[in-house]
Order: sequence, then C-alpha cells, then structure tokens
Amino acid sequence: MFTDRCNHHLCLIVCVSLLSLMTGACGLPSKSIANSTTAVAKEMKIVEPTIEIAPAQATGAQTIVLAGGCFWGVEAVFEQLKGVTSVVSGFSGGTAATAHYETVSNGTTGHAEAVKITYNPNQISLGQLLKIYFFIAHDPTQINRQSPDTGTQYRSAIFFANSAQQRVAKAYIDRINQSHIFPQPIATQLVSLTKFYEAEDYHQNFIDRNPMYPYVVVNDLPKLDRLKQQFPDLVKR
Repeated sequence: MFTDRCNHHLCLIVCVSLLSLMTGACGLPSKSIANSTTAVAKEMKIVEPTIEIAPAQATGAQTIVLAGGCFWGVEAVFEQLKGVTSVVSGFSGGTAATAHYETVSNGTTGHAEAVKITYNPNQISLGQLLKIYFFIAHDPTQINRQSPDTGTQYRSAIFFANSAQQRVAKAYIDRINQSHIFPQPIATQLVSLTKFYEAEDYHQNFIDRNPMYPYVVVNDLPKLDRLKQQFPDLVKR
C-alpha cells in the first residue's frame, strides 16, 4: 500500500505536486487544504533549555513520548540523533480499544500520533531532545494540526513520564515563549503519560523504507536536511 515509488524524475515531480495539494498526514485525504509552511525558519535563533535533568539523576535508559503531527517525520528526525537507541511510532492519549491507525485517523479517539524515544542520558539530554522537538521536528505553535494535516490526532503534546520531565519541559516552553522567537505562543500540551500504544508494523521506520514517498519528500525530508545543517554535532555519523 505504501511502497510504490516514482522512479522517473518527471513522475516524481508530478506526484509530489499533486499529493502535496490533495493529501494529509500519512497519505490520507486532508480535511482542509493548507500551505505546508512552518514557523521554524532555517535561520531561526535556537533557544537553549533553561534546566536539565542531571545524568546522575537518571538511571539507565530513559524514555519520553512526543507528539508533533504525522509520526513518520518525527520518528525519522529522532532516529538520527546520537544517544537515541530506539524510536517507535504509536498513539497516546486514548484507550487500547481505539489505538489503531484507521480509527485514530477519524480524530475522535483522544489519541495523538506520537513517538516513544528511548535514549541514553549520558549521551544526550532531555533538553537536547526537546530542542530538536521544538525547532526541527514540528511547528509547536500550530493547534490540532501540522501543515496539511488537521485534527486533534496531529496535536503538539509532550507526554511526560515523571515530574522531572514535566519540570524541564515546562521551563523550556516558558523560556521559548518569553523569547518571542515564534510568531505565536507555543501550543504544546503537557500531559501525564498513561499509556503508549505501538502503531502497526508498516508505520515503523517508514521513511527509511519509503524515502521517495511523495508526502515524505514534501513534508519530512526538509526536516532531516535542516537537522543535519543546524545540529551536526547531535547527528549520528
């Protein structure tokens, strides 16, 4: 279903143009057509986190669940980072009974498309992960949408696992808002994590397996390029 590729250059251009206008997240029809612009400019000044969790306070591998639109691109961004050992696409915010892609896509389940990131705090900090989240992975000022994709399932949300994660995330959001670096306030929700449900197999490592899928070419590959340009020291070699 998601493995067809346009190998001919002209075919790719046509596919990208049409799909960028006609489709929403993960290849499904969008409820409304929107420009795929973002508040994250290539030359935007990066705001540093206010506080961090000291590695000594974190024992072993740590996890954080982040939602920022279609999970394909968010997953691919965090998979590039040093110290990140696993990124899984899934759903959070709803119940087990509705944690299925086709059901979540109707926007009434309470779920958000999200990724569960497992990382080594001795190699990358929570603050660094959040810096990538706010300035590369998505536009944190959009409410219940990310560019062509609309609905509560595409909302910006941090599902924190403990009070330390909540404290770091809140302090960072406050600092970004105070900097006025974005044209609108941060819309990211801070929500206590209750459960994360893994998405279907065909969503996992989607961009690695489908790098020329038109939605990916238009919406996600530019994020990966910007990550490598702006944060080369954090990217795996």
